[in-house]
Amino acid sequence: MKQVFNIIVERGEDGYLISEVVELPGCHSQASSYDELLARTKEAIELYLEVKPDMKVSRFLSLQQVDVEV
Repeated sequence: MKQVFNIIVERGEDGYLISEVVELPGCHSQASSYDELLARTKEAIELYLEVKPDMKVSRFLSLQQVDVEV
């Protein structure tokens, strides 16, 4: 069975790319290239679901930006 997950990708201070799987709290990965990051993130998701097979997956609703005066 295939499942679709949403990831947020950021660049860390050290230049590495960091992924966070929105639907799986605590599921992260990092790599130096985008292709490597996607492969590692898929592996992290598979391992996460293997360790926590009964984990209820949250449903991603939206991504919003908020303006704040500082």
